[in-house]
Amino acid sequence: MALIITEECINCDVCEPECPNEAIYAGVEIYEINPNLCTECVGHFDTPQCVEVCPVECIPKDQDHEETEEQLWKKYHKLIRAAEV
Repeated sequence: MALIITEECINCDVCEPECPNEAIYAGVEIYEINPNLCTECVGHFDTPQCVEVCPVECIPKDQDHEETEEQLWKKYHKLIRAAEV
């Protein structure tokens, strides 16, 4: 499943550059994650990098976007192919 940034976000700017899929962006009030681009870093790292660097621990799994590890791998491969074009 994708991750989500909760309203506890303090806009510290550390998560956005860590995302290998460029899924994190500045929203109206806080940073947000595009669930279509988030693979929880599957294919890149063992753990989600945004979660690793977040000082306020405001990046849980998004219950509205449940995905299996297999689905995350498929999304990763799709994103990699799209980036190569």
